Amino acid sequence: MLMFGINSRIVIVGLPQVAAALNADAEQAIWFTQAYMLASTAALFLVGRASDIFGRVKIYVAGFVIFTLGAAMTSLSSQPVQVILFRGLQGFGGGILSTVGVTMIVDATPPQKLGFFLGLNQSAFRLGAMLGLTLSGVLLAVLDWRALFYINVPIGIFGALWASKRLREVAEVEVGSPIDWGGFITITTAITAFLLALTFAAYGVAQQSTVCLLLVIFAVSLVAFVVHERRTKYPLFDLSLLRIREFAGGNIAQLLNAAAWGAVLLMLSLYLQLVVGLDPFDAGMRLIPFEVAYFVVGVISGRLSDRFGCLPFTTSGLAVTSLSLLLFSTMDAQTPYSLVLVYTLLFGVGMGIFASPNVSSIMGCVPPERKGIGSAFRNTMFNVGYVISLSLAVLLMSLTVPYGTLTQIITSLSPIAIDEADRMLFVEALQKTFLWLAVLNTVAIIPSVLRGKRRTTAEFNRLPGRNFGGVAEI
Repeated sequence: MLMFGINSRIVIVGLPQVAAALNADAEQAIWFTQAYMLASTAALFLVGRASDIFGRVKIYVAGFVIFTLGAAMTSLSSQPVQVILFRGLQGFGGGILSTVGVTMIVDATPPQKLGFFLGLNQSAFRLGAMLGLTLSGVLLAVLDWRALFYINVPIGIFGALWASKRLREVAEVEVGSPIDWGGFITITTAITAFLLALTFAAYGVAQQSTVCLLLVIFAVSLVAFVVHERRTKYPLFDLSLLRIREFAGGNIAQLLNAAAWGAVLLMLSLYLQLVVGLDPFDAGMRLIPFEVAYFVVGVISGRLSDRFGCLPFTTSGLAVTSLSLLLFSTMDAQTPYSLVLVYTLLFGVGMGIFASPNVSSIMGCVPPERKGIGSAFRNTMFNVGYVISLSLAVLLMSLTVPYGTLTQIITSLSPIAIDEADRMLFVEALQKTFLWLAVLNTVAIIPSVLRGKRRTTAEFNRLPGRNFGGVAEI
């Protein structure tokens, strides 16, 4: 998760520099991030099932290898299309690491301590994220954009060697259970078509008929997936999990929350570099308070949710996050950094309160033999929401700033190169987008509340056998 955290932030801060070096337009620049998330999302269902069948450790090590290879190839790219393709390969490996990593923690942890250890896992990600924000500016000042990617190579090699030698299987594998390729193809097609439709609609690079065709493919593929999963003996995803109110509510809340906050750090980076006029290093340093707050509060909330239940933390965390997004919508070029700092810290606190308890709530109610599939579904909901957020943010900004002008602004490296009228228009676009994201995140409170109450430690101790599956009530 440390390497995953580094990679998730190091590109956000350096995105304008990578785009300028490769002469990429706004669409291609955003796809440097989109390709990673899309490939990660498309692979999650297959990875979750494969880890149940072949074992967690083998799949986990493979994730390190693929992630490292993708990072190396990205650093050698010379065209925007090559970066997009190899970032997709890197995303495939990242999807393996994020899914199987959480599953292995859940396998080895008793339910009454699950929130705490998931909080530690999130903390490793947060530490990597802080390092990524710092490294991005340093590497761009000393080297070029390629260093943003090949920095992952030695870390990935070490991770693969360490995992292969030190990790051992805890969960029993499902011997003789085949992979549901029909389900994988239909759900991958559905997700890919949906995300492409949103992307093309937001960026204005496709005719309306193309977007409609992609939405039809999404709908048909999704229906085919559901029908197939109900009939097959070894389904890719156990649809009965959706009957668990805690599982369904937690995933819907996570989807909406990810759709609201996924683009926020990129928007803040663009604000700090293209409106305030900071260089990449200073912009990255000013985003670190978010990671610090997320890190500290995440561990605390995970531990407290084990004692008092998840619901109070997930709901209050979403409320605080919505408040921070509302405050972001008031920022302009004259806003003092002291206020920006307060808003950023509040944003990190809200996300820290919500994240670990929500993951614990979702994963704690999944039967042990389906935790790989449950983890894959949870990651899929987050990734889909994250990609939606990027597309939605560009769409909302383009309603205020013409797309051609938006491209020029994003690929410029300094506010000096931006016309003053365009810069003010860009600030207005950011403000309106933050406001709409606050509304979307507030909607996530509804499924969070409706999921029901999570059992506390005392209630776990009264459960017969205290097995991992007996967590949620329908």
